[in-house]
Amino acid sequence: MPATITLSNLGWTSPDGTAVLTDISQSYGAGRHGIVGRNGAGKSLLLRLIAGEIAPTAGHIRQSGRAAMLRQIPQQRPGDLLADLFGARTALDAIARAAAGTSDADSLAVIDWTLPDRIASALDRLGLDLPPETALAALSGGQITRAALAALIHDDPEILLLDEPTNTLDADGRRAVRDLLAGWRGPALVVSHDRNLLAQMDTITELGPLGARRYGGHYADWQAQKALELAAASHDLTLAERARTQLARRGQAAAERQARSDSAGKRHAAKGGQPKIQLDAWKARAEATGAAGARLQTARMAQADQDLTEARARVAVLTPLRMTMAPCGLPPGRRVLQMTGVTGGHDPAAPAIRDLSLRLTGPERMAVTGPNGAGKSTLLALATGALVPLAGQISITPRHVLLDQRLSLLRLDATLRDNFHRLVPATPENDLRAALARFGFRAGDALHPVGQLSGGQRLRAALACTLGRADPPELLILDEPTNHLDLDATAELEAALQGYDGAILLVSHDAGFLAALAPLRRIDLPTGLELGPDPGNKAARAEQPDAP
Repeated sequence: MPATITLSNLGWTSPDGTAVLTDISQSYGAGRHGIVGRNGAGKSLLLRLIAGEIAPTAGHIRQSGRAAMLRQIPQQRPGDLLADLFGARTALDAIARAAAGTSDADSLAVIDWTLPDRIASALDRLGLDLPPETALAALSGGQITRAALAALIHDDPEILLLDEPTNTLDADGRRAVRDLLAGWRGPALVVSHDRNLLAQMDTITELGPLGARRYGGHYADWQAQKALELAAASHDLTLAERARTQLARRGQAAAERQARSDSAGKRHAAKGGQPKIQLDAWKARAEATGAAGARLQTARMAQADQDLTEARARVAVLTPLRMTMAPCGLPPGRRVLQMTGVTGGHDPAAPAIRDLSLRLTGPERMAVTGPNGAGKSTLLALATGALVPLAGQISITPRHVLLDQRLSLLRLDATLRDNFHRLVPATPENDLRAALARFGFRAGDALHPVGQLSGGQRLRAALACTLGRADPPELLILDEPTNHLDLDATAELEAALQGYDGAILLVSHDAGFLAALAPLRRIDLPTGLELGPDPGNKAARAEQPDAP
């Protein structure tokens, strides 16, 4: 029987009463199905519900076939080995004892001698050549993600549930994931904001305030349909605004006519000559007519206001977030970063960075490129002083900000408002609220603890606390900034940074993001060579989402 997933009126409400998913009814068969939506829309939650990790609060899930799920951040414990991702440490230990001649007959009878080769094959499929006894702590985040995906495939499921599978992967890792999905024959539900990966999907399901909306086709098809929806919603809003204005004018004209009629009646009564009983009857009819007209006008205006509110809400849902920032005023010749003959790393015996030199002046943009584990994040830590170099000199402008992958500048137990005050002291409350609003945080949003925000919302919060201030930094250092952003927020971050007048030092494996920022220089690791215009830009344009 083919593997399928059917969601019927599915809903989930958090313990505090917040409805995160409501009335979702979808069916998924064989094929690659992208799940998209703004941060906080419940994408990861949907996968967890399908995986059976949590129970829905409404509706139900019918599933044929065994599912396996890849989390955004694979779970690990101190001391875990690569073998633990496969649940194979005990079995591999048994094989090692047998090879050493220390096993008894009963143990030898149940040993799976094919296990090492099958694990190696799964790792090779994801581009890894590592022994099972490798400590996970020695691997980069991208290597762990690839290994976790290899373990998932090794488990031989019929349904794949992938939560941001390419987030921490380099170009080779992303290509391995795309190749894996290209050959997958069962249902695969993929939560992602990777535009190149979404270009490979057969359908796109968008979660949002309008519910779960499903679109046939891949990324480009979905974007085209979304553009048509926004155009239609904008047209409906224009019609609603026009109808409301015209109705208000007609109401005003009717009120003026009634006032003139009442005035004429009073003048006529003042002249006398009509019986009082007839005057009273005319007055009663006029008042009744006026009251009926007023009630009808009030009802029509209420409906027009409701139509206008709904039209505005629909446009707001379909319109991407706008993030704006003040200029930093960095002049072209000012030096913001210089590293001369720098050697350093977390392991002094094997430093990741060796004799590296670079200089960044004015509003330049430089990308740091290289495979997972090449030392890109180490270079940024050295540049900002988070890591002391073993040799060489570093000079950096005081007005710089590092947004690392953990967003460590934010305190998770503090509210967004308190984080802003800590990072930008003495900011007037009105200025603080205005800065947060420019990054999509309004009213009560400022009082939410940062730890309760989704990954993308946290990045927006970090951007608001750094770029939203009146005096933005002269140098912005970004370590994989799009890893936890939804598609709309990524597009808006690109637009905001394209208008940023400071210098940028950037680490990213997102080809589309690199193409949008167009850095003219790059440092290639582990070689440390400084190269000219990033050839990744050309590759990025070649890899932009088109029909597969």
